Amino acid sequence: MSVRIENGLALVDRQWSERPVVVSGARIGEAAADAAPARTIDASGLLVLPGIVDTHGDAFERHIMPRPGVRFDMKLALRDTDRALVANGITTAFHGVTISWEPGLRSLEAARAFVAALLALREGLACDTRLHLRWETFALEALEEVREWLALSPAPILAFNDHTTGSVLKGTIARKIGQMAERAGISREDYMALLDRVWAARDAVPAAIESLAASARANGNVLLAHDEDSPAERARFRALGAVASEFPMDQETAQAARDAGEDVILGAPNVVRGGSHNGALSAAEAIVAGRCTVLTSDYHYPSPLYAAFTLAAGERDALARFWPLVSANPARVARLSDRGGLDAGKRADLLLVDASDMAHPEVVATMVAGRIVYARRALERQPSAGLAQAAE
Repeated sequence: MSVRIENGLALVDRQWSERPVVVSGARIGEAAADAAPARTIDASGLLVLPGIVDTHGDAFERHIMPRPGVRFDMKLALRDTDRALVANGITTAFHGVTISWEPGLRSLEAARAFVAALLALREGLACDTRLHLRWETFALEALEEVREWLALSPAPILAFNDHTTGSVLKGTIARKIGQMAERAGISREDYMALLDRVWAARDAVPAAIESLAASARANGNVLLAHDEDSPAERARFRALGAVASEFPMDQETAQAARDAGEDVILGAPNVVRGGSHNGALSAAEAIVAGRCTVLTSDYHYPSPLYAAFTLAAGERDALARFWPLVSANPARVARLSDRGGLDAGKRADLLLVDASDMAHPEVVATMVAGRIVYARRALERQPSAGLAQAAE
């Protein structure tokens, strides 16, 4: 079925266009003047933007465990998360599933349950929902299962995470022991004893990283490295096939990635809040300096939308420059060349946004693969079934 979106201001190839956006089936079509669409949507006063591609989000964890020790059914949590995603304009989401040596929320057992639930529900979800496997490099017992998950379809992203070394050598554990123990569901004393046992196996970690990286390269997975703390570490993971630096710890490491032509991924909440919640580098400053090319939801699904508008500071032309941080650029990192823009032939993932108050933009409707999956109000010009299929 064809849909013609009229009277909006569309962001096409980083330029604003008043031409209608035509959707043919699941794709963006040519805006032929003589075409007779099956449906016409009136986007008067609205921006028509490419859908948000989120390469790293773990806010779903709060749907599973909103309080320490308080769990909800995994499928219920995924469905609830799905509604939050499309309501915030996210049309492609990579759920950042941490596979750690910890028990509890980020355990191998929890990851197994999450993967199984997502595979069971994925085809019925509104957002194109995929996996981002955040493997803690000291979780050696999980190595073979993570290797198996690399072969899932669609192919997961794999990111190397090491929060263990920082806990032991940089004193992170002193600041976060309470939070970590609560998440794991054990006492502080038991957590410290477990950390000691895990740290004792550190000599086996480099070989495990190299082994899993080789599997990811052979399988064609996108490979990322998380929390790199030096240009030397960026060079190490680059040699293993990590194509982008995710949450580098300082400007020098981010610059080393950009000097090599690589993407740098930071959190959108960092922009919205005016800085990092844990003292890491400023995403806004990195963007201005050309050291950040991709923003992710991280732990807050509304933030990608708000971050782009925050950076634009009320200037529509600036928004056209910053919007690719949450659309075209993350699509490039994820090797999803079929989305991230409104060019003819692209997948019809798009948003209608009320930006009358650019400090507080509102998603009015979200389309995924040509289908309206969320709408705050009816937009069709002619009376019809309208958008009742996607009530808020």
